[in-house]
Amino acid sequence: MCDILTGDYMLLLMLGRFGISLGFGEKTVQEVCQEAGVDTDTFLAVANFNTSGADAAAPYIDKVSVRSLISYLENTHTFFLDFLLPQIRRKLLAAIDTVAGGKVAFLILRFYDEYQAEVRKHMASENNRTFPYVRELLEGRRPQNYSIEVYSRGHAAVEQKIGELKSIIIKYYKGGNDANLLLSALADIFFCEVDLHQHEQMEEHLFIPAVERLEAQVLSGETEPETEAIPKPKEDTLSEREKDIVRCIVRGLTNKEVAEELFISVNTVLTHRKNIARKLSIHSVAGLTIYAIAGGLVSLDEVKM
Repeated sequence: MCDILTGDYMLLLMLGRFGISLGFGEKTVQEVCQEAGVDTDTFLAVANFNTSGADAAAPYIDKVSVRSLISYLENTHTFFLDFLLPQIRRKLLAAIDTVAGGKVAFLILRFYDEYQAEVRKHMASENNRTFPYVRELLEGRRPQNYSIEVYSRGHAAVEQKIGELKSIIIKYYKGGNDANLLLSALADIFFCEVDLHQHEQMEEHLFIPAVERLEAQVLSGETEPETEAIPKPKEDTLSEREKDIVRCIVRGLTNKEVAEELFISVNTVLTHRKNIARKLSIHSVAGLTIYAIAGGLVSLDEVKM
């Protein structure tokens, strides 16, 4: 998992949207997904879609967990509505001089608020109508007053307005309280546009086909209710003795002092340290200190800084 994320840092956004926390060490994608209760095929489908487009995700349409996909899409909505869009507006308010900027400044804010309102309306419809409908399908029931085709027809893009907003800022706005902050807000707007477009494309090319398949299965009576992935209990990486060694090391004890405290030989301490480094891929005391504090092996007061 670590290699995948360092190879393409944009995939970091996926973690939060799948509810996956950092700190997964050397675990594989499958191990990380199992511990978080995330369907691995769905994670891979979204990852491939984000990096290579719809064609790369197509082979996964018959494998994805619709339940996991809904959770991912809902968390994406939360990211836009509760974090990114409000953050952009705060930056615009701080950067734009509504006095010196005149009508253009007010036009920028109005355009942005209209854009934000459209996004909220669009996502509210999905949260309040589309996703509950699909969850009923997952239980083997198909409501008669809705279908994913209705959702698809009404899935209008909200990209035109944000394109106009970018043009207004770049071409016509000359004033500003903070040029760097305005450029930062503009960069966020570009990022928002790309991320939202990718989100909508994923709904069109991955979510809708998967739900259409589910609808057909429910209609034919061939489907069984999809169960949620159960998080796999985390296994301790280190043995109790190895944890004792780590506690001693981060407290600043030498190998000889560790041996004396634990009543073992220095050679045994060295063997344990090699095994700890191999298991954790951590070779420095500073790294072990972070591991020990994060894992609750020691308190900050016990650590030798």
